[in-house]
Amino acid sequence: MRAQISGRVFDILNATFLGVVVLICLAPFLHILAISLSSSRPIMSGEVSLIPVGLNFEAYKQVFSDSSMIRALGFTVLLTVTHTVLCMLMTVAAAYPLTQKKLKGRQGFMFIIVITMFFSGGIIPEYILVRNLHLLDTMWALILPGLINPFYLIILNSFFNNIPDSLSESAELDGSSHFRTLLSIVLPLSLPVIATLSLFYAVGRWNGFTDTLLYITSPELYPMQLKLYQMIQNNMITELMQMEGAVMNVLQPESLKAASVMFATVPILLVYPWLQRYFVNGVMIGAVKG
Repeated sequence: MRAQISGRVFDILNATFLGVVVLICLAPFLHILAISLSSSRPIMSGEVSLIPVGLNFEAYKQVFSDSSMIRALGFTVLLTVTHTVLCMLMTVAAAYPLTQKKLKGRQGFMFIIVITMFFSGGIIPEYILVRNLHLLDTMWALILPGLINPFYLIILNSFFNNIPDSLSESAELDGSSHFRTLLSIVLPLSLPVIATLSLFYAVGRWNGFTDTLLYITSPELYPMQLKLYQMIQNNMITELMQMEGAVMNVLQPESLKAASVMFATVPILLVYPWLQRYFVNGVMIGAVKG
């Protein structure tokens, strides 16, 4: 009886603690959401915390009426999907051969890959390479330089190594080629890690910003993050004008920025529920062997 009471007390305390942690993690997101839905006066007076004050959808109307924002969202979706698919193809194509014991020099190849995690040529050599390949101001300048992440490659390689050799050996005895073994046996068993790494690649590309500043000049190739950057810069000017009394009775810039952030954040958040069942297993890769 005492053990049951202790267990219930522990469950209550544990649930309370986790609830507090969840609220702390959600607080910045809820604050941005509240600002995006609040009217100008409460925002300027600092009354908005986690609940909207003076419900107002004008910021969202302005965001959705901006054709450049819609175009940037569509291009970002296309860019993210293309980048994720190509990255996973290249990562699988590099990781699987490195698990084959018959491949000569595979340890040397892996050593070279690990070295790239700690040392790189730098921004200027990379820019010169992209320019010499005539990729500037193209979508491929945002995709090709980062096709393979060495850390993700090592994770995928470790997962492949944990797949029993007996499965591939049996397939080989049945006349299966390496490519058929990869498609029919290895990849179906690797769905958790593939889904996890795909999510990491997608989030990294969705939030990518620096390379866009370096390589892209055409407005039609602006992704969401660059549009947000430009909007923040424009709103900073508007805020200065408001402080000086030059602009009156306009939409509060903070509300517009918050609505734009929500506009850029929600789509990538909607992807997670579809990958959740794989994500939990994928993040545990390497914690337990076998």
